[in-house]
Order: sequence, then structure tokens, then C-alpha cells
Amino acid sequence: MKTFFALVAGIALGFFAAHQINRTEQGQRFFSDLDAKAREFGAAVADGYHAREAELRSDND
Repeated sequence: MKTFFALVAGIALGFFAAHQINRTEQGQRFFSDLDAKAREFGAAVADGYHAREAELRSDND
């Protein structure tokens, strides 16, 4: 129970800190860049998955 409370408190503090940082112009740029990189990474993973899936399907034919 103690660990669960620490986890919840850490998440809450993280959200609070992120909200405070996002209020600044530099913080907004940071989160915007982070979001763009995360979306780019997600797209690369999805592209790789689809390419591998197509490769596996073509091997079975």
C-alpha cells in the first residue's frame, strides 16, 4: 500500500510539474518537440510492423 501511494504521489507531482513547465514558452517548445519525436517514432514502428507483416504474408503465398 505504501508503494502504491508513492506511485500515485509521483504521478501527481509529475503532472503538476509538467503543467507548470508547459506554461512557459520554452516549456511549450520542449513538449511540442517531444510530441513530434514521439509521433515520428510511433509512425516508424507502425511502418516497420506493416512492412514485416506484408513480408510474412508474401512468404506464405
